[in-house]
Amino acid sequence: MKTEYITWSRERGYEKEALARAAEILRNGGLVAFPTETVYGLGGNGLMREASMKIYAAKGRPSDNPLILHISKREDLNSIVRYVPEKAEKLMSAFWPGPMTLIFEKKECVPYETTGGLDTVAVRMPEHEGARELIASAGVPVAAPSANASGRPSPTSAEHVKEDLSGKIDMIIDGGSVGIGLESTIIDLTEEVPVILRPGYITSEMISGIVGEVALDSALENADVSSVPPKAPGMKYRHYAPKAQMTVYEGRMSEVIEKINGIASRYPASKVGILATEETKEYYPHGQVVVAGSREGHTIGQGLYGALREFDHLGVEVIFSECFSGEEKSEALMNRLLKAAGHRIEYLPGK
Repeated sequence: MKTEYITWSRERGYEKEALARAAEILRNGGLVAFPTETVYGLGGNGLMREASMKIYAAKGRPSDNPLILHISKREDLNSIVRYVPEKAEKLMSAFWPGPMTLIFEKKECVPYETTGGLDTVAVRMPEHEGARELIASAGVPVAAPSANASGRPSPTSAEHVKEDLSGKIDMIIDGGSVGIGLESTIIDLTEEVPVILRPGYITSEMISGIVGEVALDSALENADVSSVPPKAPGMKYRHYAPKAQMTVYEGRMSEVIEKINGIASRYPASKVGILATEETKEYYPHGQVVVAGSREGHTIGQGLYGALREFDHLGVEVIFSECFSGEEKSEALMNRLLKAAGHRIEYLPGK
């Protein structure tokens, strides 16, 4: 398959003919990768079972891993869900459009191929202007998981999408680097108490400030969820992972640096990767040091996935990472970091 490429920018938007072509592809069951404020999504017609099956095939994604439907305006929600609870209305008023996905009971028009066989559907209205314009032009809810090969770090640039999916999908829209860099918060609203299934930019404190009591799904605390039916993307399967085995070290920063340097020295410098920050990168004399971002500048979320992909390009065999608990949006950061590491974390004495 030959993949087409078009561009979007905040200043110029889309070229009219290019947008019409992208919308046509989506309506007719083809696949278009497009930028959002979180990560790049791989879009297909969410009401067409064949399109959802194409998404799973292109990504190599297990078919019981649900897809998120993206809409361009609030009114679109009524056509795909059975009921909108009062707490959902409050959350949508506060955070839509934005990086928040809500789970509702689905209507029959939403195929089980889109929901991973569930009677519920995950829905999001992205903040990204180009994403909403594309969805509105297509005229259908767009099912869109992250536009990467299943299990790999999510794409935060069009180049990442090309690495994984060029030649497998119909079109890639290059909109530059994304703003947030971590996927949306997912909240299950089919229970009395809203349940956070995936932490994201919208934190539990922000959510409870709007609707009161919220719960965290037990799977977030469980490293082995192989037998748990996934209610939302990213709950069951290996995600966000570089090719090399990664271990995270948590403790006082001076002790973390000392520990990583001690272990890294046992490997050839070209084969060991170290995930650090702008503030600590100079403290690692041995190995391939990749910077996720700045703690002071709160940019780790934007750079995490790109850093994990860089280790693949470097060909390292092991990766040792600093811990990012205590940072801004640490719920989401640590969720992604520990999944990437297969929950391999070592707590240093004196933590």
